[in-house]
Amino acid sequence: MKKEQLLDLYYQMVLIRRVEERGAELYQAGKIGGFMHLYIGQEAVSTGLIAAREPRDRVITAYRDHGVALNCGISSNEVMAELLGKATGMSKGKGGSMHMADTSKNMWGGHAIVGGHLPIASGLALGDQYAGNDNVTICMFGDGATNIGYFHEALNLAKTWGLRVLWVCENNQYGMGTAVERASAVTEIRQKAEGYGMKNGQADGMDVMKVYEAAREAIDYIRKEGQPYLLEVDTYRFRGHSMGDPERYRKAEEVKQWQENDPIGIFNKYLLDKKAATRKQLDEIEARVEEEVTKAVEFAEASPEPTMEDLFKDIYADN
Repeated sequence: MKKEQLLDLYYQMVLIRRVEERGAELYQAGKIGGFMHLYIGQEAVSTGLIAAREPRDRVITAYRDHGVALNCGISSNEVMAELLGKATGMSKGKGGSMHMADTSKNMWGGHAIVGGHLPIASGLALGDQYAGNDNVTICMFGDGATNIGYFHEALNLAKTWGLRVLWVCENNQYGMGTAVERASAVTEIRQKAEGYGMKNGQADGMDVMKVYEAAREAIDYIRKEGQPYLLEVDTYRFRGHSMGDPERYRKAEEVKQWQENDPIGIFNKYLLDKKAATRKQLDEIEARVEEEVTKAVEFAEASPEPTMEDLFKDIYADN
C-alpha cells in the first residue's frame, strides 16, 4: 500500500471508533431509540476487508453495521442521522442502527435477523453469475450465525453452484452472551467449511494489515477460480453485545486483556515503526476525525424527523 492509503485506513478506523463512542453517548442520553450494537474493538476487520475489495464487489453484513457503512463510503453525517432516526439518514430514518444500506456504494445492508442475510448473499452472487461477471460478494456475520440453518444452506448453495462469495465470520468470541465453546461443537469456525469442500483460512482481526492481506488473497482466489471461500477473523468487541447488555458472562480482566491489544493502537505503532507516518500526522488525523464527528452530530440533531407520509413511501405495495 502507498502511504496515502495507509493513512486513510487509520482515518477510517479512528472515525469508526469516534462515531461509535458518540453514538453510545447519544443513546444513553435517550436520543437514539431501539437496539444498537457497537463495533468498538472490531474496527480492523471491516476496514481491512473493504480495503481489499474492488468498488464493484458487494458487501452485506449483520446488525453491527455502522463501521461497515463508513468503510463503504457512506458519510458520517448520514450514519449519525440514521442513528438518530432522521430523514437525512441514508435509510431516511426508517432503518436506524441495524439497517444501514446504500446500494450505489455496493453496501447491501445491515440485517437484524441473525444469519438471515446469508442466503441473500448467495442470491447476490447468483445474480452476478447470471450476468456473466466476476464480482465478489463479501458477506460478514458473527460466530453465532454459524450454528443455524441459514449458514449451512447458504454455504452449500455457494459451493454447489460455484458462487463468488467471501464468507467472513467475525469471531468476536461470543454469540450474544454465550462463549463459542459452549455453543459450537467446532470451535475453530473455519473448519465448518470443510463439510462443503470449501477452501478456508483464518486471520488476526486485531491487525488491519493481516486482515487486508488475508482478504486480498481470498478475493483473488474467488475471482479467479469462481469458488467461495470462508475466512474466520478472530476479534473481540470491547463493549457489550448491545447497549442493554449487563455483561455478566465475561470478566473485566478478560476485556482489559483484549483492550491491551487495541486494533487502532496496533496500527498506530505499525505506521510509526514503518515510518509510514509521523506522530504529528496521526494526531492531525485524530483531530480531523473529532471535528468531523462533532459536525455530524450537529447535522443529525438539526435534521428533520421523517413525516407520517414518509411511512408509506419506499414500500413494495400500496395495500
